[in-house]
Amino acid sequence: MEAAVAVFGLLFVLFVLAGVFVTVKAVKAAKAGVDRTVAQARRTVEDTSLRARQFAQPGVVGELAQLRLSLRTSMRATQEALHSGSSEDASLSEAVGLFERLSVHGHELDDELKRLEREPDRATIAARLPEFRERLERITHSAESLRWAARDRARKFADDDLASLTDQIDVESGALRHWTRAEGAADPLRQPVQERRPGQGQGSGQASADSDKSWGPDSEDPPAITAQDPRTQPSYPWQKAPRTEGTPT
Repeated sequence: MEAAVAVFGLLFVLFVLAGVFVTVKAVKAAKAGVDRTVAQARRTVEDTSLRARQFAQPGVVGELAQLRLSLRTSMRATQEALHSGSSEDASLSEAVGLFERLSVHGHELDDELKRLEREPDRATIAARLPEFRERLERITHSAESLRWAARDRARKFADDDLASLTDQIDVESGALRHWTRAEGAADPLRQPVQERRPGQGQGSGQASADSDKSWGPDSEDPPAITAQDPRTQPSYPWQKAPRTEGTPT
């Protein structure tokens, strides 16, 4: 009895622990989903604000907004291309690692440009804009190199798969059309009978007579046409029944 109670108690504890584990996992998943939604909403708001500032505030502030917007757009496109491709191609894992290292420099530049938007000394900012623009070009160029390399790799795999699929379809199509080769083959029953030449075997007249006897009546004596009995003719649903003698109409 004590053993049964101990077993039931152990099972109860296991069920409780399993419930707690499932609850914690669900809470973490929900929190991660909320964090992603909040981060995406924040990025959307920031991008919209940068676009508005780019056109509404010309000069240094508009230039800084344009630089930040170009940086964020390029890095986000590269991140999406690498992450979507790495799920199908494990060889992109190294490229993902390089992009993460590049993202550190990208975040540093974005934070620095964001701080400069609140800087009152516009002349100093304007003097340093070429430096920021050069850093931006180096980062975005590296990001574009990774992005286009991943896209070219995916397109190459797609082309190879399409070529292999096309070859398989051609082979299967040829196998499905096997009757064309059978119809083109020689059929001995369809070939005309060759007449024997004089001097081979018996005489030509005897050969002709034998040939005529073997292959049917002479063409000069057409066969007689015998009238068909109406009672033996096949009838069809749309025809009337044949009349017979003595049958009233």
